[in-house]
Amino acid sequence: MNSVLSGVFKFKQLRHFAASGAVFVGLAGCAAVPTTSPSRAPIPPQPLARLTVATPDADHSLMAQLLTGEMALAHTDLKAAAAAYGKAMPLSDDPRVAGQAAALAIAVHDNAGAERALDRWQALGAKPAPLAQMRAQLALNEGRTDEARHQLELLTSSGDKDAWRDFGRVLLGSRDPAAAGHLLESLATPARLPADPKAWLAMSEMGEQLGRHAYAQNIADAALQRFHSAETYAWAAQLKFKAGDRKGAMALFRQAQAKDPKDIHLRLAYATLLNQSGDPAQAARVLENGPQDTDTYAMRAGLAARTKDMAQLKRIYAQLSQSPDEQRTEGAYLLGQLAETLGHPDDALKWYSQVSDDDPHAFDADLRSAVLLQQQGKSAQAHEQLAQMQADYLDQPKQLRQAYEVDADLYMREQRYTEAIDAFSHALQVVPNDPGLLYGRGLAYAEAGKTDLAIADLRHLLKIKPGDVDASNALGFTLADTNRDLPEAEKLIAVARAAKPDDPSIADSWGWLQYRLGHLDQAATVLRGAWKAARNADIGAHLGEVLWKQGHRQQAKQVFAEAHKLDPHNATLQNALKRLHP
Repeated sequence: MNSVLSGVFKFKQLRHFAASGAVFVGLAGCAAVPTTSPSRAPIPPQPLARLTVATPDADHSLMAQLLTGEMALAHTDLKAAAAAYGKAMPLSDDPRVAGQAAALAIAVHDNAGAERALDRWQALGAKPAPLAQMRAQLALNEGRTDEARHQLELLTSSGDKDAWRDFGRVLLGSRDPAAAGHLLESLATPARLPADPKAWLAMSEMGEQLGRHAYAQNIADAALQRFHSAETYAWAAQLKFKAGDRKGAMALFRQAQAKDPKDIHLRLAYATLLNQSGDPAQAARVLENGPQDTDTYAMRAGLAARTKDMAQLKRIYAQLSQSPDEQRTEGAYLLGQLAETLGHPDDALKWYSQVSDDDPHAFDADLRSAVLLQQQGKSAQAHEQLAQMQADYLDQPKQLRQAYEVDADLYMREQRYTEAIDAFSHALQVVPNDPGLLYGRGLAYAEAGKTDLAIADLRHLLKIKPGDVDASNALGFTLADTNRDLPEAEKLIAVARAAKPDDPSIADSWGWLQYRLGHLDQAATVLRGAWKAARNADIGAHLGEVLWKQGHRQQAKQVFAEAHKLDPHNATLQNALKRLHP
């Protein structure tokens, strides 16, 4: 009998989970067990034999609605979350449920639902400040400015420590900037603002965002007069700078720095202003004096790089590489950049390898590592690293595109044009019709001798970006180089030449076109100018061929020799030498 009862109870438990609301099998099942005494009285039904357990349906289950709401929030489906919390609200006496229902209803612009939730929340004992915040937000959404003002007055008078921050959130979330600006000016006055400079500066900044520039300046000036803190000087300086008063901004920043010379953010802001005002040397001095972090090192390095101050870059590299472990770890990417700039590729690779996976520069560090590996002759490792990146960033199109493009660029440098074409094509599957990728693949096709495909890509690019200078030059040169459609080539290169008259590569295209047209003297003149402007093996090969055809063979040999020193494996040069046998 015990085994039968045990089996029935187990079955009941399974049924409870598998068929909510169904009538469970009764324990009377035990009466069916045979007995040895037929004269024995039948066993009466047990008390639970006819028991029916009523299970609420999902719409009336608090737990079901809360779970549905949380799952919808996890998938950022605010509409579904608002619906679920709207059903959960009347089933719960927890004010937090009503508060969440109100917030979600406001977020999806369900004003009627928000009103119901707010009333329920208030009845369950909502705290005055958050209740006033949401009522103000709803009133603003509905255009009831007077009610919004009333609720915002309640909020800012509540004494809640976050009251003014929440006040700002309401105004910044408003769909009516004019109404928000009016409420800001009328409520966030010097007489009402708390004795906290951060609140004053926040209101001033909000005024600037809402286009209330005079209000922003007045509050900033009042904050400066009342608190005399470094941050109030700094914000007033920023407003002066935005208004075009650089001299006044400089004076205020100097006072701010005098108030707190160790404040890193203040020094960065001051240095930025000095640099924008044309005084990078003073900006660097401001940054050098005082505590350092990754941002100050990065800005110092940027300033030194622009002026090609290698001595300063070496000092920054030495200082950062000898900084505490935590700062070195945080600055690993910058250290890699500095080592690379200073000509220490092995050190650069070491630093790039120390960039953590959660660092915002992790992807860039891996890209630079691949480029450095290829420069060191470790092409296989470089492409292996890029292949791994392509797998790692499969779900991130921007990074995936870059990984393929760098892979293609490295193949182009190695003159492995088939692999370059494949890499560009994979990138174009990620970002179809991308101009940069079409340009790159067009050049790869041209180098691989697949002229028709090259022309097709470049023409497609010019449909996407009519008049693009680089594409016009590339297509014009490709046509000239293959001696086809020369009138079209002339028009295309002329467009590029007009846009960039001093560009040696465009001059090279024009000179080569003149050669194809039979204008040898003009071709030689143009190509000499290009060769003088940029010692490039392609230009040298073209100039040498023109000189050879003119009969200036000794000069041609000298140019060929110099071009060979620049790039002994240059395909244009090799092809010219095969044709001419100089």
